[in-house]
Amino acid sequence: MNAKITPNTIAEHGLTAEEYRTILGILAREPNLTELGIFSVMWSEHCSYKSSKVWLKTLPTSGPRVICGPGENAGVVDIGDGDAAIFKIESHNHPSFIEPYQGAATGVGGILRDVFTMGARPIANLNALRFGAPDHPKTRQLVSGVVAGIGGYGNCVGVPTVGGETNFDPSYNGNCLVNCMTVGLARADRIFYAKAAGPGNPVVYLGAKTGRDGIHGATMASAEFNADSEEKRPTVQVGDPFTEKLLIEACLELMATDAIVAIQDMGAAGLTSSSVEMAGKGGLGIELDLDRVPMREPGMTAYEIMLSESQERMLMVLQPGREAIARRIFDKYELDFAIIGHLTTTGNLTLRRNGQVVADMPIAPMVSEAPQYQRPWTKSPLRPTLAADDVPPIAVAEALVRLMGSPDLCSRRWIWEQYDHLVRGQTVQRPGGDAAVVRLPGGTKGLAMTVDCTPRYCHADPETGGAQAVVETWRNLTAVGATPIAITDNMNFGNPERPEIMGQFAGCIEGMRRACVALDYPVVSGNVSLYNETQGRAILPAPVIGGVGLLADVGQSMDLAFKRPGETIVLLGETRGWLGCSLYLRELCRDGDLAATTWAPPPVDLAAERRAGDLVRRLIAAGHVTACHDVSDGGLLVAIAEMALAGNAGCALSSHAGVPAHAFWFGEDQGRYVITTAAPGQALAAAREAGVSMAVIGTVEAGPLTLDGTPLISLQELRAVHEAWLPRYMDGA
Repeated sequence: MNAKITPNTIAEHGLTAEEYRTILGILAREPNLTELGIFSVMWSEHCSYKSSKVWLKTLPTSGPRVICGPGENAGVVDIGDGDAAIFKIESHNHPSFIEPYQGAATGVGGILRDVFTMGARPIANLNALRFGAPDHPKTRQLVSGVVAGIGGYGNCVGVPTVGGETNFDPSYNGNCLVNCMTVGLARADRIFYAKAAGPGNPVVYLGAKTGRDGIHGATMASAEFNADSEEKRPTVQVGDPFTEKLLIEACLELMATDAIVAIQDMGAAGLTSSSVEMAGKGGLGIELDLDRVPMREPGMTAYEIMLSESQERMLMVLQPGREAIARRIFDKYELDFAIIGHLTTTGNLTLRRNGQVVADMPIAPMVSEAPQYQRPWTKSPLRPTLAADDVPPIAVAEALVRLMGSPDLCSRRWIWEQYDHLVRGQTVQRPGGDAAVVRLPGGTKGLAMTVDCTPRYCHADPETGGAQAVVETWRNLTAVGATPIAITDNMNFGNPERPEIMGQFAGCIEGMRRACVALDYPVVSGNVSLYNETQGRAILPAPVIGGVGLLADVGQSMDLAFKRPGETIVLLGETRGWLGCSLYLRELCRDGDLAATTWAPPPVDLAAERRAGDLVRRLIAAGHVTACHDVSDGGLLVAIAEMALAGNAGCALSSHAGVPAHAFWFGEDQGRYVITTAAPGQALAAAREAGVSMAVIGTVEAGPLTLDGTPLISLQELRAVHEAWLPRYMDGA
């Protein structure tokens, strides 16, 4: 505790010399090691958002349904009938690269706590995963460990994993992305917040014991990897889903009483962030006796106790006189319960260990004087537009087979079959469609949910890519008949101290902002993960968007499966045959100047997106649609093939003049949906009235997929190609 603070000590804690000088000014003295550690985690990029806050403030965060926007553990939206949906997405990228199973597992555990901390019962999990090139020696191990970790934790805790996405790209070779999302349900008048109140009120530690795992996890997540990344394994937390399940039930049972004043989970920065944030939001001080903290390892120092990120722990402020009620509940669930301190009027964080004061520091400046940087940034250069005629045409059947069997478009069944997506019995639409649908208890109402992002678009044009990530979730929710309500975002980028990376971040935020405003689709929660790079090589920027929508009647939700032969296949939205940044270009045309991200991605017309989405939901509500699927990666024919596989039915398609065949079928023009209908005249009239382009492109048939009367591929061959790659890859074949 009396170790001298040297420049090397400061640097090891991720603080700059200027930040340390600010600390000296706040304390009017040198900090001891515990105090330095507390400042280091509170001012880490992971906890303080010091490089991103100035940009995040530009996002729209309010709306008629928003009860609580960013700033709390999770976002809260009103879904009617006195109900509220609570949701958030979080990253666990660095830990998952170092220790895939526990990194991913504790990512799930952490986001579950963010949601039930606010009084919600978790009803669904989703995830967005990005791994390196399939031929990289570490990729298979990461896929195996991460998927097992997500399944192992979510399945054991009893919350269904209902959706997600998985992609591969060499930029993630040294830094995979693991983004975990949870959606919960609460009563709108029973939301719990992390604002402490009442000097003298008891501060209570709940859950599992504190160990040495996860120390400096927040600091590690705020730095890029280098050659010694494997040595950071001790910073990865260890999870116990069975304890988490007990913690959920105990907290929800206590929340049914009037005992709780404030509650905060111990996530990044552990006991430090939970105590500082609760007291800081209430404008109070907090005094903790660390001797009372339940510990599973002997001889832990104050530094270790405060910075440990051991899992399944909560911190509460209780109403005085309610301690016995709370203790009985936590004893029943065999969880630790310890009164470790109380609120004060000092405004300080005061820590005692072995009867001695080991830290005494003002709380307010830890928040108000946390660094905020307007990092220098450069706008990403505009990429040229690629003409369809400059892209080599490949036979339609061959291109379809190669795309449907490629790593980014093949079936993810190997992944989602390891997840329990039916536990609790409320899952209406399972993984594999545009969005998951979960029925809410006691009625017909349901929530639709999805996660999405196209990093190659964001790399080529950050503003367009940011907008596209938002509208892709809008389309996914719309395609199942849900009204999009709000989003949560997970901003995954490289080193913000590099102007080109900061330019990617700024561009993506601006694109997201424009899309959210145009679609009345506010941001209610989120997470920023920076320094995702290894030895100077950054990941493709990935602003992952989690979207939530509302269904009045889950029985009326739509899926993508072809239903009956003879139904008309209709394309809604304009097709120009945009091949820049497409998977056709990346997967099938890999030579020289045709590298996918050297070209501009497809533009996003937000007004057209709004018209098309509103039309699709009206058509679904009117009963004019029998299947619906948005057109995204791989283009139109890939979307149709996915509908055919889902419905186990073929189709007869016809060519359309004006756009080269390879561009028409595989271009990635935005704002498009494929629907099937038994009433094409009514759909056409509605589209004309709404100002949405519409074209009849074929009919559902019992046989193979055909184009202009010529067979392209049978369903059996298509399914074999689509299902083969991932299991074969994971088997090492």
